[in-house]
Amino acid sequence: MAVHEHPHRSSGFHLTSFRRNRTAPASESDVSARTGTHTVRAFAFASLRLLTGFVFLWAFLDKAFGLGYATPSGKGWIYGGSPTKGFLGSVAVGPMESTFHSWAGDPWANWLFMLGLLGIGLALIAGVALRIAAVAGTAMMALMWIAEWPPAKHLSDGSASMSTNPFADYHLIYAVALIVVAAAAAGDTLGAGRPWARLPIVRDHCWLR
Repeated sequence: MAVHEHPHRSSGFHLTSFRRNRTAPASESDVSARTGTHTVRAFAFASLRLLTGFVFLWAFLDKAFGLGYATPSGKGWIYGGSPTKGFLGSVAVGPMESTFHSWAGDPWANWLFMLGLLGIGLALIAGVALRIAAVAGTAMMALMWIAEWPPAKHLSDGSASMSTNPFADYHLIYAVALIVVAAAAAGDTLGAGRPWARLPIVRDHCWLR
């Protein structure tokens, strides 16, 4: 009885080992593929974060110093220009048209708008406080979307609005990009997201991530 049992045990042991060795390379390949996919995804989100951050930061610099792009040279905020008067003052359609006109050029509106651009831009470039940046940036983009009011085919004076889409425009794209990079913790790659997350105050208040 004992003599017959030993060959069976030995055969079963070697068969199991053989199968394990055969499946090991496939498992290692799967792990490698998943790691590669994760790396590509991480760099893609990091690239989206950096590019979106540059959009906000450049907008601040151009409006502050008049770099000759959207803001003419010598018309920057530091030279007495208003970063909100031109945009809000030219709103010609939408439910908040008169409200935006009343805000245009007000010191509080200038400061809030510029600090928002600077804070969001720096947060995205550094990869820290992305959740705060996402909330602030989404609110800013929502207001700018309302100011341009894409659903309207005509402006208040009856002229064509030149809107190309009744809903989706670049303000919504930026808002979604902000939410995506925050949800994906995109600051952990090519950014200071990991050391930022280890700070005691950030660990205790996850909304600071």
